[in-house]
Amino acid sequence: DTRQFAKSLGFKVCTTPVRSPESNGMAEAFVKTFKRDYVYLNDRPDAATVMAQLSDWFEDYNNYHPHSGLKMMSPREYRALKVAS
Repeated sequence: DTRQFAKSLGFKVCTTPVRSPESNGMAEAFVKTFKRDYVYLNDRPDAATVMAQLSDWFEDYNNYHPHSGLKMMSPREYRALKVAS
């Protein structure tokens, strides 16, 4: 289901081996960034509060948050630029 969904969005599905240093490093970098820029800066008295905020945080991360690896564009801005060219 995940592969079909990714393909429907126009993504090229690629995988790395389980326990791959490359995939682990990317995942760890994302978690570090997400915690630094969202979790630690917001009110989080309990898990329920954090879970309720996740949707908004992901929306911001994907639509507005500048990423240095994407030339300071958000993922959606970067993808729109790539699709248009």
